Amino acid sequence: MSQRVERVAGEVRAILGEVLARDEIKDPRVRGAGLITVTHVRISGDLRHARALFTVHDADAATLDRVRQGLDHASGYFRQAIARRLRMKVAPAVKFEVDKVFEPDERVEQLLREEAAAHPQPAPHPEAPPASAAAEGDEDGGDDE
Repeated sequence: MSQRVERVAGEVRAILGEVLARDEIKDPRVRGAGLITVTHVRISGDLRHARALFTVHDADAATLDRVRQGLDHASGYFRQAIARRLRMKVAPAVKFEVDKVFEPDERVEQLLREEAAAHPQPAPHPEAPPASAAAEGDEDGGDDE
């Protein structure tokens, strides 16, 4: 990828993030979703098409699909925002996709939560001295004659 394409992709990512952070999208599928993060933008060599990868913190698959539909519906607004901020002959048309790179991490966290719920740790005995307190009594090394 050329430096220009990479630079434009970074600028488009920043613009998309800014529009979402300012809550400019009025679509209820997007507005009520929570924190939406644009993780990556890929732009075609002719700078006419962009694919924006996004994720929503703590969202299930149905919510992610609903948000994607809302973002795709607002793609014209995003294109206008890009055209206003960047001086280009043609602003790229943006298509949104769910970024699946975080799914394995979320699955591991879910499994750990399920395991912790299935096997709760016993509470420590309140009368037992902590292990560090027992070791502190032996620190003086014996007789100091």
